[in-house]
Amino acid sequence: MCEKYPETHKLLQVPGVGPVTALAYVLTIDDPYRFPKSRQLGAYIGLTPKRGQSGKCDKQLRISKAGNSYLRALLVSCGHYIIGPFGPDSDLRKYGVSIAARGGKNAKKRAAVAVARKIAVLLHQLWVGEKPYNPFYKSAAVCTA
Repeated sequence: MCEKYPETHKLLQVPGVGPVTALAYVLTIDDPYRFPKSRQLGAYIGLTPKRGQSGKCDKQLRISKAGNSYLRALLVSCGHYIIGPFGPDSDLRKYGVSIAARGGKNAKKRAAVAVARKIAVLLHQLWVGEKPYNPFYKSAAVCTA
């Protein structure tokens, strides 16, 4: 399925990201160098929250849902897998579980969207960079510093 696009092999290193998600990501982004910062991908795909600002009030609303809805749905399902019962232990899982543990009516859904945004950024960094995927990238950064 991914033989025509060798970039997808780098993206398949992330657990929860399958060939369909990797291929949809590569075909949607097309050129990874048009995004100078990986963090811009969250807004491009529509995974960042809207803001409701007026006067002293600064509310955080639902996600913007801009961009490709199919890719957004695939990334959110990857987020659900990572924070679910069968997700492998990693920094992404710890991040998502900590958000879900805060509680609330939609805590698990909110955590899955937050993890999906992190996955989008991580996939861009894997695609552009030469480093392999490290599931404990935060822990490794603390140890080397």
